[in-house]
Amino acid sequence: MHHSTAEETARPSLAATAAPVLADGRASDAADVHLIARVAAGDVGALETLYRAYHPRLTRFLSLMTPRRCVVEESLNDTMMAVWRCAQTYNHQSKVSTWIFAIAYRIVCKALRSQDVPVAEPDADERPSEVPGPERAHLQAENQAALGRALQALSHEQRNVIVLTYFHDLPYAEIAQIMDCPVGTVKTRMFHGIRQLRAQVTGQLGDWL
Repeated sequence: MHHSTAEETARPSLAATAAPVLADGRASDAADVHLIARVAAGDVGALETLYRAYHPRLTRFLSLMTPRRCVVEESLNDTMMAVWRCAQTYNHQSKVSTWIFAIAYRIVCKALRSQDVPVAEPDADERPSEVPGPERAHLQAENQAALGRALQALSHEQRNVIVLTYFHDLPYAEIAQIMDCPVGTVKTRMFHGIRQLRAQVTGQLGDWL
């Protein structure tokens, strides 16, 4: 997604660490609107289609918010159940993807707050590399693990802004809708989050920030 507005051009670069935005199964917004209308009418098949389309994106989003797989899986399933129950409340004031991510955001934040347990560090061996060659793959896995540890040290709000910006390529205005806060608050969380990441990482990873 290309960001051409003044508010987007000022955001710092994390391009070397962010994986490409997942496109498999990603329907156009018009198709999503049609699917949501069918879900609101009780079409289970439409819900299954939405689930297949959004499963990779939601899994990645939730996994970057917490490495705890049980929370990721439960939050994803709860999100799609909420879509099923609340499809008729979709009001077309945002994209369907923004609406669904906002549901997922609220659900996983509630789950994390209720557990009040230190979040485990992500296992580098469980993060598959997309770069060929064992040496480069090992380096990428180490860098991803270091970034994961740094992200987990941030507040939920700062981490979520960074995840939605760099790993899902969303503009600040859309992130503000998902997190139900002003655009200025999103920018402030981004500024402080990036500053803390830079303070925690060193070497090549630090240069990427």
